[in-house]
Amino acid sequence: MSQESELKERIVGAIKTVYDPEIPVDIYELGLIYDINIIPPLNKVHILMTLTSPACPSAEELPGEAKLAVERIEEVSEVEVELTFDPPYTQEMMSESAKLELGFM
Repeated sequence: MSQESELKERIVGAIKTVYDPEIPVDIYELGLIYDINIIPPLNKVHILMTLTSPACPSAEELPGEAKLAVERIEEVSEVEVELTFDPPYTQEMMSESAKLELGFM
């Protein structure tokens, strides 16, 4: 496994520690993370994410929590979290385990 894919795996692991306070599933399995981009050589990380709804009460908290979780990884020099609502979030973006957890399957 390359260093970049190993780092990406650790970033995903860090993101999986962040939960939407209203849903017992982490934001990665919920499908809120659209893209994770690692920019070498300094390992700057750009995360493109969305929220379950633009009116989500956690709108200010979740991107910040994701940023903090990834910043704890030693090899990461900088983290930028960009919020987008394009494409709009749908339940289809959830992983199978999230759908099972929430009773959608």
